[in-house]
Amino acid sequence: MTYEMDLEEALVELIRLASTNLPPDQIAALRAAAARESEGSMARRTFEMMLENARAASDSSTPTCQDTGTLLFYVGYGPEYRQKELTRTIEGAVKEATRRTYLRPNAVDSLTGRNSGDNTGTGSPYVHFEEQDEPGLSVRLMLKGGGSENMGRQYTLPDTELGAGRDLEGVRRCVVDAVFKAQGFGCAPGVIGVGVGGDRMSSFLASKESLFRAVDDENPDTDIATLEQSLLDECNELGIGPMGFGGKTSALGVKISFRHRVPASYFVSITYMCWANRKAKMSYVDGVATYEQ
Repeated sequence: MTYEMDLEEALVELIRLASTNLPPDQIAALRAAAARESEGSMARRTFEMMLENARAASDSSTPTCQDTGTLLFYVGYGPEYRQKELTRTIEGAVKEATRRTYLRPNAVDSLTGRNSGDNTGTGSPYVHFEEQDEPGLSVRLMLKGGGSENMGRQYTLPDTELGAGRDLEGVRRCVVDAVFKAQGFGCAPGVIGVGVGGDRMSSFLASKESLFRAVDDENPDTDIATLEQSLLDECNELGIGPMGFGGKTSALGVKISFRHRVPASYFVSITYMCWANRKAKMSYVDGVATYEQ
């Protein structure tokens, strides 16, 4: 989809698209999961309701989920832009998208407990900037719901309770443990983002960034691809199923990112993305916005 519009309106449309339309790869994954379940089963019917919900949200441009989540913007910007100006424009777009009810007011002051009413405030929305040589903007947006975010975990290896050492077997144990403990509370089936290495902050950041990958893609590193697939298979053997009702699909994908670390630390960070895997991309050049999911 390509439109000519000013930047703030282009960003409002990006937010609308992410909030009200699930990406095609996510819809395909949910359909495939539904087909694996027995006709008339609770799991099959749950997947059908998820798909019905997604279709109704798209048709009416209303949020896919009542928890429209934390807005995570990843912005690549060309030499003609300044970060401060972009931040103001993004905040303006967030306020307008909230006014149009594409977002529910979700930003609460942790000190006072007051809701800002427009999804802006200290640290809200989160914007990550990266400079790029080419002109224009490339923007990726993820909406991260609170229920699934609560199911995120960070492990420090070695972990004696899990019997997890500083190796790929240790990583495997962490991922399976996180998915098992989430049960249906993360709005299963989830897409599991995994960050291995780094420090505490960058490890979690890597786990979130990995969720921008398509659900059905294959890691270009064959060793990581093999690990991702084996972990997905093992998570689906847990029998948690959609929303914890039991079934053959407890996870739709496992996406792993490795980072260098200091010798003293070995972190494995898990970000759990719910079945409403909301994200969208936009390029903006010379007043023309092009969207992709």
